[in-house]
Amino acid sequence: MTISLPDGSQKVVPSGTRPIDVANSISPRLASDAIVARVDGQLFDLTRPLELDSRLDILTTRSPEARQVYRHSTAHLLAAAVLELFPETKLGIGPPTDTGFYYDFQRDKKFTPEDLEKIEAKMRELQQQNLPFERKMTTKEEGLRKYSDDWMKRELIEERAGDVFSEYTLGPEFIDFCRGPHVPSSEKLKAFKLLSIAGAYWKGNEKNPQLQRIYGTAFFTKKELDEYLNRLEEAKRRDHRKLGQELDLFSIQELAGPGLIFFHPKGGTIRKLLEDWMRDQYQKRGYSLVYTPHIARSDLWETSGHYNFYSENMFDRMELDDAEYQLKPMNCPFHILIYRDRLRSYRDLPVRLGELGTVYRYERSGVMHGLLRVRGFTQDDAHIFCTPEQVEDEVVNCLQFAIDTLTTFGFTQYEAELSTWDAGVSGKYDGTADRWGLAESALKRATDRLGMKVKISPDEAAFYGPKIDVKLVDAIGRLWQLSTVQFDFMLPRRFGLEYIAEDGKSHQPLMVHRALYGSIERFFGILIEHYAGAFPVWLAPVQAVVLPITDRQNEYAKQVQDKLIAAGIRAELDDRSEKVNFKIREAQLQKVPYMLVIGDREAQAGQVSVRNRKQGDQGVKTLDHFLSELRGLIDSKAVNE
Repeated sequence: MTISLPDGSQKVVPSGTRPIDVANSISPRLASDAIVARVDGQLFDLTRPLELDSRLDILTTRSPEARQVYRHSTAHLLAAAVLELFPETKLGIGPPTDTGFYYDFQRDKKFTPEDLEKIEAKMRELQQQNLPFERKMTTKEEGLRKYSDDWMKRELIEERAGDVFSEYTLGPEFIDFCRGPHVPSSEKLKAFKLLSIAGAYWKGNEKNPQLQRIYGTAFFTKKELDEYLNRLEEAKRRDHRKLGQELDLFSIQELAGPGLIFFHPKGGTIRKLLEDWMRDQYQKRGYSLVYTPHIARSDLWETSGHYNFYSENMFDRMELDDAEYQLKPMNCPFHILIYRDRLRSYRDLPVRLGELGTVYRYERSGVMHGLLRVRGFTQDDAHIFCTPEQVEDEVVNCLQFAIDTLTTFGFTQYEAELSTWDAGVSGKYDGTADRWGLAESALKRATDRLGMKVKISPDEAAFYGPKIDVKLVDAIGRLWQLSTVQFDFMLPRRFGLEYIAEDGKSHQPLMVHRALYGSIERFFGILIEHYAGAFPVWLAPVQAVVLPITDRQNEYAKQVQDKLIAAGIRAELDDRSEKVNFKIREAQLQKVPYMLVIGDREAQAGQVSVRNRKQGDQGVKTLDHFLSELRGLIDSKAVNE
């Protein structure tokens, strides 16, 4: 048979030759680095015999697909170790993830942190035995009989297996129903770490039994693993839930319910700054501010289509005296009603309606996460209604607005992704080919005009139109989904939107959805973690604290505080009868940007001794000098003091 290689060359080999054999014939180094093969576009075990003429790629550690296979194999190594130590355990599923892998187990007794250490030690022991991963084919009938006392395996086989399905062994004892592929042997799995234990419902459905999930991560080298573990430790230090409590920014109250955020005074100050900045930008960039209700009749959600395709994420209907109502999960139908309230001419377009509107979505208890995944949140939502000729400029303006938002808040790196349709092959997308072509071209040209590098993601669009997502990169290199610009072909048609064009006839406007923060809550959580709670001085809830050394300076210290407040500075006075070093430490822990220490000398000279939270002592300055410097940092929205 003939094997075609990526460089265009071909090899004629006997039927049954394995990809690893081909790799060895090319280079022993390639065979050593190989993780998995790609055969005619499909991932393939390196040890699985080839039977037909094929195109073959040998994937090494440089391939993202190889990393996924490597992590999947490490998940199997975890399962094998668990069964050796705790043979009564039943296996769920064990997929790779973007950052590692997990495996779900059913076991009456809870796993402990000590168990995790034992399991990892057993994994290392098995890894060193160089156990082969071997693919075995089993008939569905035989599999159901073999797993007659294992309800999870039976369910998976019934749902996913064909008449014949694959299982993988790892050494003589372990076997699991799995599509594969896997690395050739455990010897390849050199850098892994088990991280945590959590509860998880079977198939993610809370109506199903709860299992125990063990999370881990794996990399090709110990250096990569150590770097990742260091990032994890840094992420723990920056965790917005921990810092939110320590800095008294927000809380989630059990009595009120999960996923509902209470902003405390300091958090409320930051939230106001976020909202004020965005509303100011709306007005500067030609948006009209609107405010809409929190609930609406169910008829509205049926007209919009949300009730049909989004009802599982909506709260239940409420019976009122005149009709059924529902909390809004989206702002868009409300903005559409404002647009539709009067007849529009082409001269009125574009119409840009912006709102910081609170929406409510039913998130299941297992997925909520601090500020990042909640049930009630405020979106900086805007909808633009425009003509086909205007749409490209509007998208350019939206993307520039997104970039300006990122840079204002100190994010200098981002990634952009353009999600397109499947050219109508599946029938799952709304809108005509002409409309999709117009929208996708406008999005692509807009990114070109701004010099944005954009990744194209085919068949990843929303069903109602293509979109561009902008993902920021935070201080420790994590990607966060943030801004989005989306076309919508469905809602203008559902609501019968029109404008009178130059030809005197009615036309349907194009509609663009646009959010930049995404949600105030989520953006706030990202800011906390990006800055580890030490917000830039313009965003800091307390910008300066005045610290008299003794009671003798209290009167002058109060005068200093009053002058700061009069100048628009958020200043506090700590006149407790505590040692000044204790008060400095307290201010440092609260991450206050500036501490103004006042002793007898400063009080007599009308000065302040300035201490910066990062740079330490900055010397004695007149209050006017300090105020001038501070005002400059605030007005320029500097991200570094």
